Amino acid sequence: MTRIAFILLCHKDPEAVIAQARGLAASGDAVAVHLDARAPRAAWDRLRAGLKGHPGVALVERRHRCDWGGWSLVAATISALRLALERFPEASHFYLLSGDCVAIKSAAHAHAVLAAEEADWIESVDFFDGGWIRTGIREERLTRWHPFNERARKRLFYASLDLQRRFGPKRRLPPDIRPMIGAQWWCLRRATIIAVLDFLDARPDVRRLFRWSWIPDETLFQTLVRHLVPRDEIRSRSPTFLAFSDYGMPATLHDDHHDMLLAQDALFARKVGLGAGRLRARLRDLWASGRRDFPQGGDGRRLHRYLTGRGRVGRRFAQRAWDSGGTIGAGRDLMLIVAHKRHVAKRLAGSIKHHTGRAVVDYLFDEEEAALPPMGGFERGQAKRSRHPRAVLRVLYDLFGTDRLAICIDPARLDLVGEVLKDRAAVRVLEIVTPIDDAYLHLHAIRTGLAGADAPARELWLPALRRQFDEESHTLAQAGIAAHYRLVDGAPAGDNARALQAFLDCSADAARGIAETPHLFDD
Repeated sequence: MTRIAFILLCHKDPEAVIAQARGLAASGDAVAVHLDARAPRAAWDRLRAGLKGHPGVALVERRHRCDWGGWSLVAATISALRLALERFPEASHFYLLSGDCVAIKSAAHAHAVLAAEEADWIESVDFFDGGWIRTGIREERLTRWHPFNERARKRLFYASLDLQRRFGPKRRLPPDIRPMIGAQWWCLRRATIIAVLDFLDARPDVRRLFRWSWIPDETLFQTLVRHLVPRDEIRSRSPTFLAFSDYGMPATLHDDHHDMLLAQDALFARKVGLGAGRLRARLRDLWASGRRDFPQGGDGRRLHRYLTGRGRVGRRFAQRAWDSGGTIGAGRDLMLIVAHKRHVAKRLAGSIKHHTGRAVVDYLFDEEEAALPPMGGFERGQAKRSRHPRAVLRVLYDLFGTDRLAICIDPARLDLVGEVLKDRAAVRVLEIVTPIDDAYLHLHAIRTGLAGADAPARELWLPALRRQFDEESHTLAQAGIAAHYRLVDGAPAGDNARALQAFLDCSADAARGIAETPHLFDD
C-alpha cells in the first residue's frame, strides 16, 4: 500500500503551513515539518499549537537556520527524513515539498502513479556534461570550498573563491562518485532514503564534499540516488512541476495558471505567488477530492517560455554574427511561400512541381523531417539547417542544378526572410492568406507543444497566439519587399492566377492550373 511521508520545508506563514500539513495528512498520508530557525518564535509557537496532537504530522524540534544555496537546507531535509522514518514506519515514499508547493492532482491519483512503478522520481543528470546550470559558477560549485554564503556574505564568498583560484588546488572528488545535478524536489522510496542516509554515515568524505559545496540541495540526493539505485529504477524527472525564468530562477505561478497546472504530468507544482489567492483556494481541496479524470496537457515549461517571450520588447536573443554563413549568390531567384496553414502551403508546393517542374522544398527550416536530398550532413536536423540558412540554400541550388528555388516557411521565421534579403539573390514572397479560427489555433498549439489534446487554459494561450499570428502578418507586410504577392482563400481564381504567374514567372495556363488545384484551401 502506498503511503507518502511529505518532507515539508517552510520558513514563514504558520497558518498556511498548518492548513497545508493538515490537508496533506487528511488523505491518510503523513507530514514531517521543518520550520526555518530564522522564523520568529511566535511563528514556531503557533505552528506547534496548530498541529499539536495530529497523528499524521510531526515537527522537527531541532531546527536549522536555513540559507539558500547552503548546506543548511540539506541538513534540514536530513533531519526531517530521520524523523519521518522513525515516526511513520508505514510510509512507502518520501516526497520533498516547500511551503510554496501546491497539489495539482488528487491523493488517489498520486498513490496510483507511485504504486504503478517500483521507482524513484528525481531529476538526475550529469553535473559536468548535462548543461543543467544556466547562470553563475558551474564546476566550481564542487571543486572549490564554499565556507561563506553568496547571498548573505557576497564579498567574502567571491573573495574566498578568488583566493582559491589564485593559490589553492581544486578539491579532489571521490573517485567512485559521479556527480549529478537536478531539481531539489523529489519523491524517493523508503529503501532509497535509508540507503542514502546510511551511505552518508559510512562515507564522511562524501558528506564533506557536499557539506562545503555550493547549492548542495541540487546535487547530494541526485548524486547518491544515481550511485545507489539501478538506472532502470530511476525516473530522471521531478514529480513537481516548476518552470524557470531565463535567469535560472523559479517562475511564479498565478491565478490564471490553474487549468494549465492540472494538465501537467506532475503531482505538485511550485512556486505559487503570494497574491494567487484564487489559485490556492481552487487547489486547496484537490488533494482529498479523489478525482482521477485529469486532462493531458502540453509542455508547461514550453508554454511558460512562449508566453513570457511574447512579452519581450526588442530582440534580446538576435542572431549572432557567427550563426550566419555563406551566400545564395547573384543571378538566383528565391521564392518564399509563407503560410500559417502548412498543409495549404504543402498542397500548393506539390501543385507547383506538377505544373511547372520547379524545385520546391517544404518546411526545411521549420520541421525536423523534411524531404531533402543528401547534403553532406546539412539535412540532418532542423537545428543544423537553421544555423547557416543561406549556405544550406546554396547547396540546394547546386544539387537541383537550378537558379530558381521555392521553399515553404512559417511566418514565425521572419528572421529567415531578413537573412535572405541581405543576400544578392532576387527574393519573391507569396503570402497565403487564409482565415484562422480558434479550432486551427487549438491544433497549432497542440502541434507546437503549447497545449495538450484536451486544450487546457485556452484563455491563457489563445489570445497570445492570435496576437502572434496577426503580428507576423503585419510584420511581413511592413518588410518592404517589392515582389510580395498574395494568394487569398476565397478570392477569384483569376486574381490568384495572376499572383501566381507573377510570383513564379510562369505561363498563364500553368498559373491558372495551380490556382484551380482541387481542395487547395481545405482544412
